[in-house]
Amino acid sequence: MSDKPYELVIGFETHLELATVTKMFCGCSARTFGAPPNSLVCPVCLGLPGALPVTNRRAIELGISVGLALHCEVPEATKFDRKNYMYPDLPKGYQISQYDLPLNVNGYVDIETSSGKKRVRIRRVHVEEDTGRLLHVSGASLVDFNRSGVPLMEIVTEPDMRSVEEGLSYAQALREILVYTGASEARMEEGAIRFEPNISIRFQEDGKTVWPPQSEIKNLNSFRAVERAIAYESDRLWREWREGGEIRTRTGKVTMGWDDVKGRTYLQRTKEAEQDYRYFPEPDIPFLAP
Repeated sequence: MSDKPYELVIGFETHLELATVTKMFCGCSARTFGAPPNSLVCPVCLGLPGALPVTNRRAIELGISVGLALHCEVPEATKFDRKNYMYPDLPKGYQISQYDLPLNVNGYVDIETSSGKKRVRIRRVHVEEDTGRLLHVSGASLVDFNRSGVPLMEIVTEPDMRSVEEGLSYAQALREILVYTGASEARMEEGAIRFEPNISIRFQEDGKTVWPPQSEIKNLNSFRAVERAIAYESDRLWREWREGGEIRTRTGKVTMGWDDVKGRTYLQRTKEAEQDYRYFPEPDIPFLAP
């Protein structure tokens, strides 16, 4: 049993760069690590007018292999959608992703902790294109679009984990499966796999169950960061509630970054609600029947 005054509730979103030679929708090289900035780009991954996407077959194959390794169901048909939002590293103003017909659904990962074995349910596994990369240098922000369009897989769990140990065990087990399938080398130091835990706390107050808005911690690329960030953010949410902070009036979740040197999270932005993305089917890519 935890000695914390609250129950910790954790779900994960994990982004994985797939081991393809070329990008998701164009012929540019997907091996971008260490390349000079903006040297591996073309009209498609820069989002220039008139450029049309062509789906990378190998990325779909790898996506299905991961889904099977995670005990997922593979639907008879899948499609791509436009996820609309504005950010400097997204040149088109939308990301080609998947919404209501993902590549894989309803899987699971079995983990083992000091408390015994546990099954973590996988809600969905879908493929999409990665965004560019923002670099913050000397008070300025620079954009490197080499990563734009790299094939990316997103694996979303149900909020089944209840401790830092379970969250860490899940991250370790998932990476092991992904490397074994050959879908990716999942080199954490290169950012090829990025863990994004969603942290909630739940507790009793005045005879009622209180469940404050959650936090999503972005782009954790080491197991040490996963462990420390979950522990810090859950305690921070509790402190903010007890001190009467903004969490008491906030309705949506927030996106947090992780400062590994200072060992603390920091606010990046208020998280958009699902309807804010205005998903609609990608008109330039036909339905796929895996």
